[in-house]
Amino acid sequence: MSDKNGRQIQLYGRVVLLGEIKAVTGLHIGTSKETMEIGGVDMPIVRNPVNRQPYIPGSSLKGKMRSLWEKLSGVTSNFQIGKSNDVAKQVWIHMCEDSECKVCSLYGTTGDSAKKAPARLMVRDVPLDAVSLPETVVDFTEVKWEAAIDRVTSAATPRQMERVPAGAIFSPMELVFSFYGKEDVARFGDVLTALQLVEDDYLGGQGSRGSGKVEFKQLRLALKSSAKGYDQPLWRPDEEKYTNLASLLEDKTNILGWLRDNLKF
Repeated sequence: MSDKNGRQIQLYGRVVLLGEIKAVTGLHIGTSKETMEIGGVDMPIVRNPVNRQPYIPGSSLKGKMRSLWEKLSGVTSNFQIGKSNDVAKQVWIHMCEDSECKVCSLYGTTGDSAKKAPARLMVRDVPLDAVSLPETVVDFTEVKWEAAIDRVTSAATPRQMERVPAGAIFSPMELVFSFYGKEDVARFGDVLTALQLVEDDYLGGQGSRGSGKVEFKQLRLALKSSAKGYDQPLWRPDEEKYTNLASLLEDKTNILGWLRDNLKF
C-alpha cells in the first residue's frame, strides 16, 4: 500500500480490543420503518435481518467515537456527507489534508474526499447476547412512551420509542487498530480516550432524555505483530481481563509501552 506520494506504507501489526458493551440505560439505535402498521412503534431499532435480534452497528460506535473526538480536538466540521440541499438533513464532519491531523489520521477519510488516508481504526458490528435478557422481555425490546407537551394548551403528542432494555449485553465487541508507524502507538491511546468519551456521553439516540448510557466491560488486548509472527497473537494480560474501561485506562501507560516493545518499528 502506498501513500499519495507513492511511498510504501508498511503494516507493522494490529492490536485487537475485545470485550462487551453493557446497556446501563435503555438503548435506542434507530432505523427507518419498512412498513406502516396500525399500533406500530413510531421509532423502531435496528435489527439483524436473519434472527431479528438487535445489534450495535460498528458504524454507530465508530461514528460516535469520531464525533466526540472531533469535539475534544476542537477541529472544524468542514466536510458535508451526502451533499443534501435540505439543511435539516445535512451532516458535517471534519476532513482535511493534514497527515498529522488527530482525527483524519485515526479515523480515515471518505472515498469522495480529496485526500485518501487509511483508517487506523476498524469497528465491527456487535451482536446481542440474548442470554443477558430475562425471558419476560418480549422480542428483546421494551417500548418507551414519550410525549411533547404544548406550553400553552398542555395538549400532548405521544409517540412510542423502541429500546433494548437496561442490563442487556452486546458481545463480542471487536475493535481492530492498525500500526503504520511509531506515532500510531500514541494514536491507539487516543482510541482508548474516545471510548471513555462514549461512556461519559451516550450511544444511539435520545441520550439527552436518558437513553444510551453504556459501559465497556471484560476487555482484552491481543497484539499481532509482524516482528513477532503475525499469526501468533500476544495477549495482555495473559489470562485475565480488564473488568471495565477504568481498569484498562489505569494500565494505559504500560499498554503503550508494551506495544512499542513488541512492534519493533
